[in-house]
Amino acid sequence: MSQASKRSSLLEIHDHDHAIRELRLARAPVNALNPALVRELLDEVRSAPADGVEALVLSGREGLFSAGLDLPELLALDENGMEDFWGDFFALLEALARSPVPIASAITGHSPAGGTVLALFTDYRVQAEGDFKLGLNEVQVGLIVPPVIHRALARLIGPYPAERHLVAGQMIGAERALAIGLVDEALPVDRVVDRALEWCRFHLQLPRHSMRGTRELVRADLCAFFDEESLMDTKAFTRFWFQPDTQATLKQVVEQLKARR
Repeated sequence: MSQASKRSSLLEIHDHDHAIRELRLARAPVNALNPALVRELLDEVRSAPADGVEALVLSGREGLFSAGLDLPELLALDENGMEDFWGDFFALLEALARSPVPIASAITGHSPAGGTVLALFTDYRVQAEGDFKLGLNEVQVGLIVPPVIHRALARLIGPYPAERHLVAGQMIGAERALAIGLVDEALPVDRVVDRALEWCRFHLQLPRHSMRGTRELVRADLCAFFDEESLMDTKAFTRFWFQPDTQATLKQVVEQLKARR
């Protein structure tokens, strides 16, 4: 049982039993990650423990978790705006990695690029079965995955599988994602959020001090990535974003998306 405690045009926040808070992406039409959504999500992840929240669930609407970065809006930013965006995005990934409370991702449908990236830094991933795709397809839209994201993917699925996945830049289905360890479970879409909540409840039944202490121990390597500034060089990534070849490919992708609509 849950009760919506807060809603904006970007997020719905539902507080469930056992002090579990669900942060549901709600930015129409496709939950694309723009500066405002990233900042709001960052604020909510950071502030949740102080509100007495003991576990978090990230979710989206049925059929769609997030369509990834909002390319049209990001292409309209100048270099300072783009650098600020990458700074906030990396801060969000760090907040997910360093969260003192466990976080489960309820991947409720399609989740290309940025949507999959968010899930990489959470504790557990439940993916919707069916004709839904996820994965890191940055190469196909003209981008290079930032080193901190590469490290997180390699930590999760292994160095060579991560190499093959990133270089090809192909989206994959739930069955393949489960087979390579990109997600932990694949279930019917109407079961995904409930299962993520069940996962949280199970862990909150364990002795808090030992569960949290062990979690901190085993996630220390993930958190340590954020101690290496070279893995999150916002200036370098911004320079790459504004290279002519990158801009041309991104604009071509945007035009293709418009044509499909």
